[in-house]
Amino acid sequence: MPFAEHPLAESNPLTGRFRSFARVQTPTTGRTLARWAAALGLLALAAGFLPWTQNIRSTGTLTTLRPQDRPQTVPSTIAGRIARWRVREGQHVRRGDTLVELVEVKEKYFDPQLVQRTREQLEAKIAALSENKAKNAALSDQQVALRTGLQVSLSKARNYVEQSRLKVNSDEADLVAVRNDYTIAQRQQERQEELYKQGLKSLTELEQRRLKFQETTAKLQSAENKLAASRQALRNAQLELSSLSAEYQDKLAKSESDRRSVTAYQFDTEGQIAKMRNELANLNIRSGYYQITAPQDGYVVRALKEGLGEIVKEGEPIVTVMPDAPALAAELYVQPMDIPLLSVGRKVRLQFDGWPALVFSGWPGTSFGTFGGVVAVIDNIDSQGQYRVLVTPDPDQEPWPKPLRVGSGVYGWALLDDVTIWYELWRQVNGFPPDFVGAPAGKDGKEGKAVKSEKKAGYSTEEESK
Repeated sequence: MPFAEHPLAESNPLTGRFRSFARVQTPTTGRTLARWAAALGLLALAAGFLPWTQNIRSTGTLTTLRPQDRPQTVPSTIAGRIARWRVREGQHVRRGDTLVELVEVKEKYFDPQLVQRTREQLEAKIAALSENKAKNAALSDQQVALRTGLQVSLSKARNYVEQSRLKVNSDEADLVAVRNDYTIAQRQQERQEELYKQGLKSLTELEQRRLKFQETTAKLQSAENKLAASRQALRNAQLELSSLSAEYQDKLAKSESDRRSVTAYQFDTEGQIAKMRNELANLNIRSGYYQITAPQDGYVVRALKEGLGEIVKEGEPIVTVMPDAPALAAELYVQPMDIPLLSVGRKVRLQFDGWPALVFSGWPGTSFGTFGGVVAVIDNIDSQGQYRVLVTPDPDQEPWPKPLRVGSGVYGWALLDDVTIWYELWRQVNGFPPDFVGAPAGKDGKEGKAVKSEKKAGYSTEEESK
């Protein structure tokens, strides 16, 4: 092509004079690319002033908020041998359904009629206690009778002593009268002796008087003997009165000793009855542990023991059961420098493993496939340099997917304040933490940044749900 006809010769007058200058001009593609680069730079600079929602990112797994909703191992309360399996892995069970049947391995429980025999022993012990109580009552009645008999015997003995004393008095009076007769008879005999010597009385009269004196002497001796016997009877009555109390006290002491022995045996029997009742209750409860039942509704996840006839120890786990309707919660771990920015009730966005999502963490309103959550628990102690946070479903947002399972991965970010993009880039390049949003509300009643950020986050989630 001639140079005068070249397209550059018309656009630039210098090309008409210098042919080589036309060949070193910048191509049109380069200028276009430069214009696009300049436009993109201006666009990126302008985008740096767009709003960006600060957030705290963390990862974790799905767990449950309530301890009873977590997978639990069902242990064997007693030692035994597996006799029969009632379930298989993956089977849905109701609370109280039998999982495994066990049989005894301890020889003291081998007797199949052990509960019935123990109940019979208890009934026999109760009957023995009843008879023992009747014996105790009989001994009490015996003591009452002994005390009554003691009073009657004491009254009779006192009366007999009084009678003996009166008889002694009577015999003493008789002795005095007999002594007077003896004195008179003695004087009369002496006078008769004098008169006989003088010849005034005959021998016959003297012998009669002597006979009379002998009779009086015999009466005196009889009265003295009678008085001595009465006095001895009085002493015997007094001794009997004294010994009567000791005799009855001995009987009462023996009866009281028997009664206390019966009472001690009664208390011992009551203790044995209580022990046997405890043993019977334990046997009844133990008989219920031969069937290991499901503690709640759920699914049998894994059998920890295999086969039949295997021996299990006390407290050894047998199967693992997962509740069928757990209250899910996201277990997230946050860096220590971010934990002051979190509080219970803060909004969180979550992305679950296996669930399709398109995430823009800085613009939560434009994300797709994420779900809302609320911070429910913040641990007060770190775990390997991080703090554990539990997030529950947000009741104001759409519910979490039902196919979620405990243990699956989750990615979450807590929504904080809104800043510009250039400020966020500058913060992350320098390693600074997000802005501290402060208290929910000030003293003057104005809303704090935390409340404003939560309202913005809520607005974003509402837009997303729409």
